Amino acid sequence: MISLATWNVNSLRVRLPQVVDWLACHQPDLLAMQETKVIDADFPQAAFAELGYQVVFSGQKTYNGVAVASRHPLDEVVTELPSFDDPQRRVLAVTADTPDGPLRLINLYVPNGSEVGSDKYRYKLDWLDALHPWLAAELATRPALAVVGDFNIIPQPEDVHDPAAWEGRVLFTEPERSAFAGLLELGLCDTFRRFEQPPASYSWWDYRAAAFRRNIGCRIDHILASPPLCERLAGCAIDREPRTLDRPSDHAPVVATFHAA
Repeated sequence: MISLATWNVNSLRVRLPQVVDWLACHQPDLLAMQETKVIDADFPQAAFAELGYQVVFSGQKTYNGVAVASRHPLDEVVTELPSFDDPQRRVLAVTADTPDGPLRLINLYVPNGSEVGSDKYRYKLDWLDALHPWLAAELATRPALAVVGDFNIIPQPEDVHDPAAWEGRVLFTEPERSAFAGLLELGLCDTFRRFEQPPASYSWWDYRAAAFRRNIGCRIDHILASPPLCERLAGCAIDREPRTLDRPSDHAPVVATFHAA
């Protein structure tokens, strides 16, 4: 059994004890993190090494930043979208040498987009346009491929607490949903939706207005899998428990498990 997790930690400096405790408890094979918000020179590698995890990372000060912690050796590291000039650290692809063979993991922190019509929204759509052909090429050569992370996209009405209120707002516009659907059309499966899930299952809740307590949230953190990997899919769930902690990330981890090959 192989387990993959994705978690927007919203500052590893603040959330490191929670991340370490979660890893020690759940011990996934790989954890993809987003919004680490730490430069590479300051990344806390030792804390992960003590738990038996190798880490690779691509960070920048204050904003963005991605990292992968793995119980298996990692190589073939890529830190940016091909043919897309972008100084923001939002992409980290690695190949893990698992007991079931090489597993390609692509960790994404998709731009938020700020508001519809803004330059940041245009940047988001351009970024997603560049992502599509790269993932198509990766799928063509990587049988076991997982694309995970904070996509900042709500795929369907059931993925948000009030679809009517969100319609046309950033995260839930037609171009964003179409970009997400385009990834599924490549052959990737949304692992979470391969199983019956509790109603109102979300991975992000605003810090304001007691949103978590009231379950006013949305599902924007995803684990997508290639067809051969999806055939081995055993389960996928959102772990709400870390969101109950003091000073939590506003995101919860998502975990998918796969049967042995």
